[in-house]
Amino acid sequence: MALLLIALTYEEFESWVTIWVPILFMGLIVFFLWRMIKVMPKTKPQQIKPESSISIGWDDVAGTDEARHELQEVVEFLRDPRRFQALGARVPKGILLHGPPGTGKTLLAKAVAHESGANFFSQSAAAFVEQFVGLGAARIRRLFAIARKHAPAIIFIDELDAVGGRRGSDISGEKDQTLNQLLVEMDGFGTTDDVVVIAASNLLEKLDPALLRPGRLDRQIFVSPPDVKGREGILRVHTRDKPLHDVDLAVIAQQTSGLTGADLANICNEAAIRAARRGGTSISMADFDAGLERVVAGMQSRRKLNDHERQVVAYHEAGHALCAELLPTVDRVHKISIVPRGRALGYTLNLPAEDRYLKTRQELIDYMSVLLGGRVAEQIVFGSITTGAADDLFKVAEITRSMVHEYAMGTGLSSSRMDVGGGELSDMTRRVRDQEQRDLADEAYRAAYALIDAHRDKLRELAETLLRDEVLDRAEIDRIMEGVQPPRPRTSPGLRVAAASDQPLPEPSGD
Repeated sequence: MALLLIALTYEEFESWVTIWVPILFMGLIVFFLWRMIKVMPKTKPQQIKPESSISIGWDDVAGTDEARHELQEVVEFLRDPRRFQALGARVPKGILLHGPPGTGKTLLAKAVAHESGANFFSQSAAAFVEQFVGLGAARIRRLFAIARKHAPAIIFIDELDAVGGRRGSDISGEKDQTLNQLLVEMDGFGTTDDVVVIAASNLLEKLDPALLRPGRLDRQIFVSPPDVKGREGILRVHTRDKPLHDVDLAVIAQQTSGLTGADLANICNEAAIRAARRGGTSISMADFDAGLERVVAGMQSRRKLNDHERQVVAYHEAGHALCAELLPTVDRVHKISIVPRGRALGYTLNLPAEDRYLKTRQELIDYMSVLLGGRVAEQIVFGSITTGAADDLFKVAEITRSMVHEYAMGTGLSSSRMDVGGGELSDMTRRVRDQEQRDLADEAYRAAYALIDAHRDKLRELAETLLRDEVLDRAEIDRIMEGVQPPRPRTSPGLRVAAASDQPLPEPSGD
């Protein structure tokens, strides 16, 4: 090559470079594009035919009766459309299952795939999103074209928020283009009534309004955590193939308020694992208690605390438990432990006696008093505080913010949600709100201090028993607190408004 270049004249060399360098450059581009297309994942929708081997049916779905009823109507329409068409009814074009994670949205879709006589196509919304513009929209068109070819059909799109978020926030425009194609396929000139879209998402508020309008996602079904009856049904589903011995599922259902179906399935599995670990032939109530503790409080840690740290943790947890026992509006203590689990050095497990959906201002104040009881006990007994109350303080900050910003439970009208219509808040309004949050936290702290200071003997007895036994159950707590009368319900100034919260308060109190 060197000899060839030497032999060439300047004009010939310039001509050679002008011709071959662009050709080589274009060849490299074509080669890299070919390699990228070759390694690009070719995602295909998972087709589940009516005679599929999926064994999950309506009997395997418990705790979601309302959502199941809505989906059963769609299944019946696809099985016998003439009965509905005779009355002028049409099948909903789209159904959105939304709610917290673990409540059974995907499980419901599996049951629909098994029960319906229609072809079922499943696809994750994340599979539509690509870095190459146009691929997502092409995959949407391909999915709906396949479904229409096999109509009547059901398309299930899991985690819809991955592609259905509000338009305008994507810099590349790929997600917006993919969503536009999805909108057209669901309600456009080429749509048909024999293709139903079922979608699932945990983030309803992030979805584009055009996706939620009637004609696209006609029905929005909230799949909530199950009530006590639903939890018992879920436990029966997950234990019907497990050998049980003297296990009361109704009691377990009462102790698991706020937990989802996935949590309950995990508890059943953990109980079976514990029974196998101890060499048992059946699962006992103690195994379920250990499974509940494992799921709620975390895995037992091997961390070793020195004597002073054990004393601090013992008095800290005793402070939580004492406040909970003296405040009748707070859930009763089920167990106290200073055995480290997860990130917590100790924990106090409060289990509600019944499902509650509304909380008053005073109940929230009392719950914050329980959270601050550990910090107060450290201050009273040792004269100083530690970092062990970090999680408690975080929860108190969350509750006070919700009380002021969402529930209007501050001390005046300035705590109401005056920013609903949008716009920036003034610095004065922010200062007022911050002050009201501090006032609420201070009110709870003073209440906890008064309770613990008046019952130091019980605080000491709880802590010393914990140091000796490491774990206190309900019977031992009743023995220690025997004869102690809780104070009369306090009336606190300010608004007494019931707050409907869609998120259960975090339990247990771990430090």
